[in-house]
Amino acid sequence: MASPLAAQNFHLITSFRLESGTKLKKVSVVYKTWGAQLNATPDTNAMVICVQNCRGKAFDPQQFLVFYANVLGPPYGTSSPVTVSPDTDEPYDPLLPQATIRDDIRLHKLVLDHLGVSGIAVAIGWSMGGMAVLECYVRRIIPIVTSARHSAWCIGWGGTQRQSHHDVQPSSGLLLTYCSHDSCEKRFGRCPQIPPVSDPSATAPSLSRSTADVALVVHNEDCQKSCPKNSQSKAPGSQQSQSDDMMSSLTTPPTPPIFSAQSYLRYQGAIFVAWFDVNYYIHITRKLDTHVVARGRMVLPDDSSSAIEATAFAAVLASLPRCTLVISIETDDLFTPSEHKELATHISEAEIGVISSSNGHDGFLLEFEQINKHIHIRRCLKTEFPEYYL
Repeated sequence: MASPLAAQNFHLITSFRLESGTKLKKVSVVYKTWGAQLNATPDTNAMVICVQNCRGKAFDPQQFLVFYANVLGPPYGTSSPVTVSPDTDEPYDPLLPQATIRDDIRLHKLVLDHLGVSGIAVAIGWSMGGMAVLECYVRRIIPIVTSARHSAWCIGWGGTQRQSHHDVQPSSGLLLTYCSHDSCEKRFGRCPQIPPVSDPSATAPSLSRSTADVALVVHNEDCQKSCPKNSQSKAPGSQQSQSDDMMSSLTTPPTPPIFSAQSYLRYQGAIFVAWFDVNYYIHITRKLDTHVVARGRMVLPDDSSSAIEATAFAAVLASLPRCTLVISIETDDLFTPSEHKELATHISEAEIGVISSSNGHDGFLLEFEQINKHIHIRRCLKTEFPEYYL
């Protein structure tokens, strides 16, 4: 069966002002709708999903008109770093103005207005899509494995990932943060990657390299940008020259194994940089950093204490749509269960559903049966739309 996102539509917005105040011209938005016809009564059967991959009875197109739109940044048709700027006739590249989660929601609202959708029954999204859901003031929301604010833990990882694009080979280390400790151990452990037999260079150093060169390659693990050798003078009798003489008298050092986890990151990283524009990833991770659902919605005195701030933050969460269903993954190390509990604690009449999975944050891509089960058995939608969720 073809994906419901296979046939996409484009909507052109002549001018759009970002939260930052910067104005974008000729903003293209890619979107897709599928499923039932829109009911005459507003906000009774329109479903917004803030993620591409969704399946199961909970997302029943026989009952709902389903809407999905791409966000600013990714190179899938909505304006992104690869989009040609109408001001320069060249791609934006790194100069695409930084957008926020709220910018995406406001942009999608314009598309929904264009389609004549005046009300939304439910908005569902996970990870960054869950952040967007928390910005949707609709009838019901289901935020999945997300948070009310991007944590210092996530900001730190995002900064490290961006730095890897700037300073180190892009194919190293972006994906393990989405796994859990147990899933990494189960999948990789400390197993070395077995090189192909047809690639002798993977098991033996090149004979054309000096012993010192081989040692440097081993140290740098064949990274594209490596730690350089000392470039000081090598005059006869100098300390550097004596060091080189000593190195040449030693046998070639053994090449340490390339562990399976390292090989996985390099392989996936190579695919990543082949398919995605680096500027897109930088734009998206910075967008995540802007996420604080209470931003601009709390009025605090200059000398407010942490307790006062926590109370004000809780009040903002309490203003979100009641009877929210928050879905958590017990092994999620990126958006932790404590963050999901914070949402469920402060949103009025909210429930929390915990998914059992050893796959960490990636569980939201793999545990659709459990996600569907939680949406069906919890009262978030069952009491609101009994005709759909019997």
